[in-house]
Amino acid sequence: MTAALPTHRMLHSRSEFHDALREAFAQAATQGCRELFLCDPDFADWPLGEMAVVELLTRWAMSHRKLTVLALHYDEVVRRHPRWVAWRRQWSHVVECRAIDDIDPEALPTMLLAPGVVTVRLFDARNHRASVSTEVADAVRAREDLDAVLQRSVNAFPASTLGL
Repeated sequence: MTAALPTHRMLHSRSEFHDALREAFAQAATQGCRELFLCDPDFADWPLGEMAVVELLTRWAMSHRKLTVLALHYDEVVRRHPRWVAWRRQWSHVVECRAIDDIDPEALPTMLLAPGVVTVRLFDARNHRASVSTEVADAVRAREDLDAVLQRSVNAFPASTLGL
């Protein structure tokens, strides 16, 4: 008899949070989900630029998917995650980057949401208190929080800049 995996667990360190994000990208790639949402003030402390994460996103994106990324700004993404920026250019038909500037950075949720698969949510950035959950109720709450800020966001971070 095998023990059931927990559907919700708390994370207490930066490395646990990063491992949970990597695992969530892997779950999204293998289990599939139509949409994937990433939300953070600047993504400075995410493993987005890692080759393994970019490869997982490529596997996930193959089947007519949509990735929505929400941030206050994308300066740190450009600076810290050039591999992801290059991937985003190639997959611009799948990726929608949005920004919101009329919100307190503390009020913007930090999360990865793969509806029907997994939710990773950071509650305390200073102490890296977070949770990872496969519970539907957690995904619904996360989606509601995300929708509330997405409604006030605008398109941002174009995949390429066209000159005249």
